[in-house]
Amino acid sequence: MRHLKAHRKLGRTTEHRISMLRNLATSLINSREDRIVTTLPKAKELRPFVEKAITLSRRAASLEGDASEVGGLHLRRQAAGFFHAGNYRRALATRRGQTPPPRTAGVAAIRRLFDELGERFKDRPGGYTRIIKMGRRTGDGAELAIIELVDNPREKEAQANSRKRAKGSIKKKAEQAKATETAADTREEGVSEE
Repeated sequence: MRHLKAHRKLGRTTEHRISMLRNLATSLINSREDRIVTTLPKAKELRPFVEKAITLSRRAASLEGDASEVGGLHLRRQAAGFFHAGNYRRALATRRGQTPPPRTAGVAAIRRLFDELGERFKDRPGGYTRIIKMGRRTGDGAELAIIELVDNPREKEAQANSRKRAKGSIKKKAEQAKATETAADTREEGVSEE
């Protein structure tokens, strides 16, 4: 029986598994195409992990009034637990005249999560990711999958193009129907004149 066995262990210790999920979540949020390629079991474990962070950003985007700053800060701090922290030795490494080391990808992920993705998914009640199976990897036979964020710009562009094509085909059909009607009318006029 599988009682109280909610998640896959993925052959890793707890610390290693959580660190790996944080890295995958950071990569997914920071990716330009809003998608990453990984193995299917990792993608299935990553989905609820990332969606909880996106839900926090969605709630922050829907806050209004005086509580928005305080509540938004609290939600940002909660979401920071889903990503690796920034450079915690940043102050020690910086000396006078030196440029400070850049912030890590986790800080950039939180910034993008709350600035861009929270607004994108503001009206969506859940289901922010999609998993697409790709087949097996040639080296070890592991099943690969793409995990991507839904409503990405590439997807919206494809929908707009399909709408344009559909409108164009409807116009062409209407013009063809009109042309056949006028041709039939001219034939009838020619027959009635004789």
